[in-house]
Amino acid sequence: MFAIFEDGSRQYKVQPGEKVVVDYRVDAQVGDTITFEKVLLANGGGASVIGLPAIEGATITGEVTNNLFKGPKLEIQKLRRRHASKRHTGHRQKHTQVQITGITIPGLQVVEAEAAAN
Repeated sequence: MFAIFEDGSRQYKVQPGEKVVVDYRVDAQVGDTITFEKVLLANGGGASVIGLPAIEGATITGEVTNNLFKGPKLEIQKLRRRHASKRHTGHRQKHTQVQITGITIPGLQVVEAEAAAN
């Protein structure tokens, strides 16, 4: 089973138990529960549900595992040639890491994958 949800103008494909890095949440602490309600698509193994634009009543819940996760350092250097003028700055984006604990889709039948034969 997997689902695609939108958060912060980005789309994420997740399964239960996966960790996903989303935009920084100021009020989130380690152990808090976050609910994502804009679920765009869900697949239960045998059937899929597609939202127009989102699935009504669908939620994805997750637990915060790391409330402040910094991305890579981006270095920005601007210079004007032949003017001896240059500027050097940098930026590190803040993120929050969430482990997906559950996907709830009304009306979707989840078909468990059968164990492989010997």
